Amino acid sequence: MKCLISFMILFLISEVGGFDLVIDGIPDEVENLIDIEIDGFPSSSRTRNGRYQRSTSDWGYVGDLVEDDDKIGLYSYKVQSTITSRLANTMIQAKMVNNAKRPQHIVFDVQVPKGAFIDNFTMDVNGITFTSSIREKSEARRMYSQAKAKGKAAGIVRSNALDMENFKTEVNVPPGTRIQFELHYQEMIRRKLSSYEHVISLKPGRLAKHMEVDVRIIEPQGIRYVHVPNSLGDHFNGITTISKGEKKAHISFKPTMAQQRKCPTCSSTAVDGNFVVQYDVNRESTGGELEIFNGYFIHFFAPENLDPLPKNILFVIDVSGSMWGLKMKQTIEAMKAILSELRAADQFSLIDFNHNVRCWRDNLVSATPAQVEDAKKYIQTIHPNGGTNINEALLRATFILNEAQNLGMLDPNSVSMIVLVSDGDPTVGELKLTTIQKNVKQSIKDEFSLFCLGIGFDVDYDFLQRIATDNRGMAQRIFGNQETSAQMKRFYNQVSTPLLKKIQFNYPQESVSDVTQSSFHNYFGGSEIVVAGKVDTANLQHLESVVTATAANAELVMETLRDVEELDGFMKKDKYADPEFTRKLWAYLTVNQMLAERNTAPTAALKRNITKSILQMSLDHHIVTPFTSMLIENSEKDEIMLADQPKDPRRGCCSGTLGLTPNAPDNNKGIPPWANVTAVPVSFMPEQRSPPVSAVSINRVDNDPHFIIYLPKSQRNICFNINSDPGHILNLVSDPSTGVVVNGQLIGAKKEENKKLNTYFGKFGFYFKNKGLKVEIDTETITLKDGSYSIMLSWSDTGHIIRKQLLISVKKESNVTIRVGEEMSFMVLLHRVWKNHPVNVDFLGIYIPPENQFSPEAQGLIGQFTSEPEVYIYNQRPGQTPKKPQATMEVKGNKLTVTRGLQKDYRTNRVFGTDVQCWFVHNSGKGFIDGHYKDYLVSHLYSFLKEP
Repeated sequence: MKCLISFMILFLISEVGGFDLVIDGIPDEVENLIDIEIDGFPSSSRTRNGRYQRSTSDWGYVGDLVEDDDKIGLYSYKVQSTITSRLANTMIQAKMVNNAKRPQHIVFDVQVPKGAFIDNFTMDVNGITFTSSIREKSEARRMYSQAKAKGKAAGIVRSNALDMENFKTEVNVPPGTRIQFELHYQEMIRRKLSSYEHVISLKPGRLAKHMEVDVRIIEPQGIRYVHVPNSLGDHFNGITTISKGEKKAHISFKPTMAQQRKCPTCSSTAVDGNFVVQYDVNRESTGGELEIFNGYFIHFFAPENLDPLPKNILFVIDVSGSMWGLKMKQTIEAMKAILSELRAADQFSLIDFNHNVRCWRDNLVSATPAQVEDAKKYIQTIHPNGGTNINEALLRATFILNEAQNLGMLDPNSVSMIVLVSDGDPTVGELKLTTIQKNVKQSIKDEFSLFCLGIGFDVDYDFLQRIATDNRGMAQRIFGNQETSAQMKRFYNQVSTPLLKKIQFNYPQESVSDVTQSSFHNYFGGSEIVVAGKVDTANLQHLESVVTATAANAELVMETLRDVEELDGFMKKDKYADPEFTRKLWAYLTVNQMLAERNTAPTAALKRNITKSILQMSLDHHIVTPFTSMLIENSEKDEIMLADQPKDPRRGCCSGTLGLTPNAPDNNKGIPPWANVTAVPVSFMPEQRSPPVSAVSINRVDNDPHFIIYLPKSQRNICFNINSDPGHILNLVSDPSTGVVVNGQLIGAKKEENKKLNTYFGKFGFYFKNKGLKVEIDTETITLKDGSYSIMLSWSDTGHIIRKQLLISVKKESNVTIRVGEEMSFMVLLHRVWKNHPVNVDFLGIYIPPENQFSPEAQGLIGQFTSEPEVYIYNQRPGQTPKKPQATMEVKGNKLTVTRGLQKDYRTNRVFGTDVQCWFVHNSGKGFIDGHYKDYLVSHLYSFLKEP
């Protein structure tokens, strides 16, 4: 019997890239795997050859396992993390069961820390185990292709990674199925603000019969303190236990099911947040520690009690139109707070830029109370508008610093830095990112540091990372929400207290090799430098008892060498210690360093050599990097799944890594993050499932007109067409509570084809009653009306209109985005056809994210789905066309015959579109929409829908 598991994995790992994974759907025969059910668990499972496969023995009896309405039970959720000399190995395991009487999707969704390397994933479905291996991309793809050609289970979905840290697995399983997921990753725990912080995301999504977080810390240097802040809330006071010895600590968090409940009668879990462990180690007066073990050395250098150096700082602030609203408001608030923290010995200035560049002062000034207060007043007057000229802004900042240095205005012991705050890509001036990067590097000349704050979800964070690390700095993404101001201030506090200017470590060449060092920015703000390398144990005498570190502003710093035999004995005695911690830390640092070096390689030949080295390191150390893929297969190796990181068409090699060089600028400035669709090959999509969320989590109406309604809870696309007459106006959204109306007027083609006149949307009307604003968009112009006042843009313009906290962004001959504060956004897409086309006409499409904050009273062909209906799709069967199967859909008390097919999403390709799979409802959506489509006809472009 052939067992095909419907399976989707989503990796989005910021520094090592991301991938999706999808396998074909489960055939009906799989249901025969279930023989007898006892409390939801089958007593045994047969393999495809009819043999009985082992069961997962440690699950035991389900007993009082609590289920949500979907009848999916979470039996166990376990996190185990062991930290050995700052190297954390973490395992997240979940055991779940489908106790429903129908197939369901079981989801394993966890957050992985930014910069972690995933090194293993396994899945066990009713005793059938899938394991992973790391392969070079071309080899993994070859194996995948061979499996596919032989008709075996194989599937691939490629997606372009963003700066996210999700690992998501979805499995479509029959009733009674037990499934276990297990993910392993490793990371180096970094020191911030005088302590190490280990963060574990705990978001199980439901009550777990057994929940456990187990963290063990082994530090040969000795543990000074351990602290577990109450980051999950007062609900869990007193549950965490801490045991601390001289060199070891154990943290345990085991809430019972009753303790997990939000309230005594609630079925939802209160476990939703981060479990944080903070600690520090004992430090010698020198502030350094050398550890040698198993042929590798690790040098931790964290000097303390040093006087902060004066700094010369240029704040470069993006004030383009896309910063309008909450982003700008919180940026101003944060900047005012940051300016207040400048010291009297500091010098500073401000640069704000859009398509032009302005300087608050043309030179650095001392941070006196009067100058700081004047700078705050200047910040308060900023009003965002226009484009983004990043190149000129950064070059102006470096010019000011260079000129001050050339004129002898800078203290020789001071540190100079630039802090860039931006939310977008360049749209004015120099647009090529590699050229901007080269210009800034040449201008800075390794004399200054550049730190970058990327505001929001749609920023080109890869570029900011590259340009920062290229100039001895760091980047951080600041998510545009209520915490923006606090995030910016935390970042500034981390980098704004420089303790050392430059440093040189001196290791005997006879003893060490392959030395790699963490980034320069780590000794801003009193953090830590970590150096790792290989050591020749036969020549340890050359290391003697000390190593020197020379700083530009400090005397020789003596570093103590921990006794090798003492460390060896301690590590081998502890059963939890990772005997490979030195090798893994060296590999971790080396791979990250090579990714950064690859980015700045001056020649193609050198870049190829670095790529080969990264690939070999990835394979040798079994970690997922941009040049490897994770191959997942069952024990019989006839079901192969490929987790693959594709090329990013905007950024060249490997999206999500430090070593990227964009081929072309991304000019989607002002477009919200949901507006960037990911292309998804459709041939391997599960039978009952939509493509990844980035591709489909949108409600849209396009072409003639095709409605695609995305249902977030069930993650399905439901499609229908409306066939009406030219001139008719259809209501899409009518929300009397928020005062929002969206209507679309139909136009017809130039003539009939096959005795049918196609219709399209030729005009959209938006009415924001509470603001008194109306927006009319047709294929020629975009008009904003406020009573007797009106302003117009044409599709040949690129620009912004802002009025009463409503932003209209026009991208030339492409799209219009309307944003209403942080609550709502809409995109209208323009389709141009050949001017003298005998049949077709120019028309519009509209895209509306389901996150828009409409009220429960919202109606309309799209608005009614604010309250998502329950949808059940079953009894899949062959349709009239082989590639279009049919099924039965139950919705709103109706049983409908639906057809599985493709519709087009035109957000990234307005000519050919991107295929999106959906279940098609016939007869103009009858049975799926409330009433008949004619009930949604209105008399005017700004009319509310009449109450039924």
